Amino acid sequence: MNNKLRILLPVLLALAFAGGMLLQRQFTTVPRKGIQPTSKIEEILHLIRDKYVENIHIDTLCDNLMPQLFEQLDPHSSYITTDNYREMIDPILGSFDGIGVQFLIQKDTIVIVQVLHGGPSEKLDIHAGDRIVKVNDSIVAGVGITNEKTIKLLKGPRGTKVTVGIKRINVPELLSFEITRDAIPITSVETAYMIDEGIGYIAIDCFSQTTQNEFLSAITELKNSGMKKLIIDLRDNGGGLLYTAIDLANEFLSQGDTIVFTKGKNEPAEYFTAEGNGTCKNIELAILINEYSASASEIFAGAMQDNGRGTVIGRRSYGKGVVNEDFVLRDSSVVRLSTKKFYTPSGRCIQKPYNGKLSDYDRELVERYFHGEMYDADSVHFPDSLKFTTRTGKTVYGGGGIMPDVFVAVDTTAYSQFFQDITNKSIVYNYAFEFTDNHRELLTKQKDAQAIQEFCNKMFSLDKLYKDTEKQNIKKGKLSHSEVEWEQKLFCCYVIRNILGDKYFYELYNTNDNTILKAIEILK
Repeated sequence: MNNKLRILLPVLLALAFAGGMLLQRQFTTVPRKGIQPTSKIEEILHLIRDKYVENIHIDTLCDNLMPQLFEQLDPHSSYITTDNYREMIDPILGSFDGIGVQFLIQKDTIVIVQVLHGGPSEKLDIHAGDRIVKVNDSIVAGVGITNEKTIKLLKGPRGTKVTVGIKRINVPELLSFEITRDAIPITSVETAYMIDEGIGYIAIDCFSQTTQNEFLSAITELKNSGMKKLIIDLRDNGGGLLYTAIDLANEFLSQGDTIVFTKGKNEPAEYFTAEGNGTCKNIELAILINEYSASASEIFAGAMQDNGRGTVIGRRSYGKGVVNEDFVLRDSSVVRLSTKKFYTPSGRCIQKPYNGKLSDYDRELVERYFHGEMYDADSVHFPDSLKFTTRTGKTVYGGGGIMPDVFVAVDTTAYSQFFQDITNKSIVYNYAFEFTDNHRELLTKQKDAQAIQEFCNKMFSLDKLYKDTEKQNIKKGKLSHSEVEWEQKLFCCYVIRNILGDKYFYELYNTNDNTILKAIEILK
């Protein structure tokens, strides 16, 4: 099973930072221009405010009506309330303000899973495994605390203070810490390591303001480790900043190579070309994409494909070919409009069709499964009117995502419903966390990730896993041999992440990934 999204989604939800994590989109904040109350909409709102029999809060009415209005435009134009906007752009800005921990609600208690490096909690010597039982003067353990409530309590403007009462294992008294909130970095480069001899691997989660610096730092380390070839994993990367994708593409292209061009209804085409000063022009490249790679991911993949600069591997990407701009209104709510389309160097727009029904648009990925596209590249058919030719003579198509050069089907292994229930309901993750919590001192003494994995393999209990499923009221079943192997591997991955962090998690998790194995084969 190689679908990162299905496996990691429950984990990401459970580990919600003290801040939101949502799908990234392009944005450029533009000052609001004065609008005269002459439109029919404004006239109706004036009538409701002045004449309606009951008192109506007009702004609340607008908040409720706007999503329906923008659905008539396109799926990527939207109205965003003030409260939601900050959470949406935190990952794009590359930071949020908080105390710097990842947490999990375990047995109605906030348990710290990881303390973020360089954050205010680490500086106060707060530990993974600590239980937060008080926030300021309020008891938060055993009162039905939720992720959302915890985020509201812990997140806040930098410079503000929050006092937490912590229960630490083997420490009898309650520990009190006054934490000064600060900017907490959100990294967009998920991991970077040498995946094979001479081959580096970098996974990018989104294109944020900090992605370029993170990428260059990772490249430097990989080059020092002997990297000659590179795999960039953009699977499940929902996009982000247009200019970050351009900057990243610039690292691989020669001077004058077209990266992308944009064009709007009232705006002429604007071309973005490489400066020729990139650090990776001589590195052989493979780019991994799938059906959840969108927007800025498609800009980068399209630029590499059309310039013959790298081999694109995986499955057809999402198909978001519009650039969004954010317009801030008087109450700090935001109108996000699709103002331009972007085109790959060969001239193709990869925006998939929209018939005006958002439900049909969202269902398009499901239809790909029904049509067999996830299993067979030949099931994808493009009309000749969408045919384009790259500078190297390759035939490519527009009108719905980037079609990879090398197709890799989804894992067709048949998994039982029992297995899917165990995975989707975070049974293995919770088991791994509980195991880490009970053996943290012993685990931290292991010399490396391999030693932790060997220890976990010896301690993994299938009986314990089955008992945990019964507690969650999952219908009884029995795992096959291959399913047991996967759950045991996932268990080891989660324990390693709890002790050593994401990098070592991915080094184990990515083993036997068909798309990565195909990339290594091609690069070799």
